[in-house]
Amino acid sequence: MPKIYIIDVTNRDGVQTPRICLAKLQKTMINMFLNEMGIYQSELGFPFTNHEVNYINANLELAEMGALQPIVLSGWCRAVISDIEKSITLTRIKHLSLSISVSDIMIKGKFEGRKNRQDILHMAAESLDYARDHGLTKLGMNAEDASRADINYLIEFAGVAKEHGAERLRYCDTLGYDDPFTIYERIKKVAQAVKIDIETHCHNDLGMAVACSVGGALGAVDAGVNAYINTCVNGVGERAGNADLVSTILAVRKASGLDHRNLLDERVDLSKAWQIGKYAAYAFDLPISINQVAIGDNAFTHESGIHADGVLKDAHNYELYDFRELGRGNPEIVETGRKITTGEYSGIRGFRNVYNKLEVEFKDEQEATEILELVRYANIHTQKALTDSELRFIAQYPAIARKILTVSPPSDSK
Repeated sequence: MPKIYIIDVTNRDGVQTPRICLAKLQKTMINMFLNEMGIYQSELGFPFTNHEVNYINANLELAEMGALQPIVLSGWCRAVISDIEKSITLTRIKHLSLSISVSDIMIKGKFEGRKNRQDILHMAAESLDYARDHGLTKLGMNAEDASRADINYLIEFAGVAKEHGAERLRYCDTLGYDDPFTIYERIKKVAQAVKIDIETHCHNDLGMAVACSVGGALGAVDAGVNAYINTCVNGVGERAGNADLVSTILAVRKASGLDHRNLLDERVDLSKAWQIGKYAAYAFDLPISINQVAIGDNAFTHESGIHADGVLKDAHNYELYDFRELGRGNPEIVETGRKITTGEYSGIRGFRNVYNKLEVEFKDEQEATEILELVRYANIHTQKALTDSELRFIAQYPAIARKILTVSPPSDSK
């Protein structure tokens, strides 16, 4: 039976959001949390971009070590050979999503008459052939602005993509233009005609990113192919954002027409939802809205008499799912007395105090000093107090951390 899998794109599309960013260590932690959560794939960045190289190679090394397994780590680039060539020259990336615009309005507007529909098909075929010939697998073909593309041309595009080795077609609702009904029908038509797995990539310009993602995925499943939903942690993304990771998972598992179908990848562990949502909010420096699905402060808060009475009698009266399913419920300890932290100017004694509380031991003074130096650099790198998870990561994978923290501008070619 076809299934629905989650491909999180926080580290690629999410970080394109204006006015917010993630340090490479923070992107790595997002990948670690996604892996713990059982997410199928993380689109970890742009492998043809110089400042991403050390981070991407370090994360691929974590995968080879088993620390980032079984999650699939993929990159994104344009459907042009120069991007692919640079990606495989600079990094050890093995999986790519290739992207090109398919709507007439974008073909005309972006290429200004230099390309037509047939040129786009040729570029897709040529880029896929090149990627496949150079050993890349799990190739995806991104149809940018698919929601505004002619449906027959989209079917033709999907057919070319499949013929030239794409495993999936990414249906991009780039402007958030679709509604859950149109995207269901359009994706179902493409999937029935081409029999290729479909990804949904939905933006929230009309407030329907999650609904459209789920609707589109159902269109693929009902056509007999697997569906993959693109998400971002806490719904970050360009303009109004992308489909929220936790909301999407809950919708597929809990909505009235879906809760009995068992469509979601069984590896997804909702108990990690609270952890990843809180970390991303801290890393992005974006507070979680009190009414955010599942992890907002008001998601399980009741005040009115009728609601409070009902939920105290039986939580199911006013709660669709249990807060414990999300990893919520444990008290969070807030230090109100003396607190020792680590940062760019920390000394060895305070550093040891912090790690002792984390129950992390060092074999000797030299190892402790080396980790302290990395922690100092990490603080400069993130410009934030390091979290417990970041401190543990640095202590456990110091060689990897050193690579992630190293961002070197290319040498002057003059």
